[in-house]
Amino acid sequence: MPLNNRMRIRVPASTANLGPGFDSIGLAVNLYLTLEVEQSNQWEFYSANQELADLPNDEQHFIAQVAIGVAKKYGKEMSPYKVKVASEIPLARGLGSSASAIVAGIELADIACELALTREDKLLLATELEGHPDNVGASIYGGLVVGSYQQNEVDMLSFTNLPFEAVVVIPKETLLTKDSRDVLPKEFSRSEAIAASSTANLLVAALLSENWQLAGKMMERDRFHQPYRRPLIPFYQAVENAAKKNGAFGTALSGAGPTVICFTEKAKGRKLAHSLQQLFSEMSVKLLSIDYFGSLVEDCEPNSFQTKKLV
Repeated sequence: MPLNNRMRIRVPASTANLGPGFDSIGLAVNLYLTLEVEQSNQWEFYSANQELADLPNDEQHFIAQVAIGVAKKYGKEMSPYKVKVASEIPLARGLGSSASAIVAGIELADIACELALTREDKLLLATELEGHPDNVGASIYGGLVVGSYQQNEVDMLSFTNLPFEAVVVIPKETLLTKDSRDVLPKEFSRSEAIAASSTANLLVAALLSENWQLAGKMMERDRFHQPYRRPLIPFYQAVENAAKKNGAFGTALSGAGPTVICFTEKAKGRKLAHSLQQLFSEMSVKLLSIDYFGSLVEDCEPNSFQTKKLV
């Protein structure tokens, strides 16, 4: 990237699993992590987001570490950058904040070192770092993604023009993915695995055929993770019951939680969001639409690079 060229990297948030689609189904949504970057003589990270204030402001920042690691993997040395960070994605709430940071770091290394990475290259790099392809795949490709990570290979399909909306109920409390994973069983019996995987398969078919009632039913029948994680989310049942009464066809934990995501047919989300915000006023309720573009890199407009240093 030329020395004086300022670039913007925008990466959408993601929700994953959608009930039974454990570590394999993801959906990009219109909350964004945005970086404005320019080459510098040292790494500097800035943000006006209070939630990001405790993060490192030098090369120890997670995004810098990802970019440096990717460059090294391709035999390049990553130059330092001044980076303005803005994020609409709450941390540790099940909306893919770590996945979006990984994708942003890969995009930064790609443009800075002129790696000419394909989407498939970025997906494999991101999956290796994240451990599963659903969140990172949604952030890279956009839309609804269904992926599989086996034998160091990732296969993924992305679907667009899906006529449904999502409403998320986001608590103030965080839930680390590691803590949420620790409650999961280490293995399943053959019969349990068959039941769980068939439920996930039918969820995908229901969403793509717009059979909303069946899609919601399959979200509730998940056997992979939600039965074990629900006890960590004390308000889950109340949100699910209220969402159903107010027009949602399905409800699921967003990623590892604690955010709960509720799905409605197109044009019904605003009413649902209003009802849930009244009922759960202590939480943040957002109506989200699907992002169909995935991660984007573009030139910054002149004089747009205003910064406030992380403290």
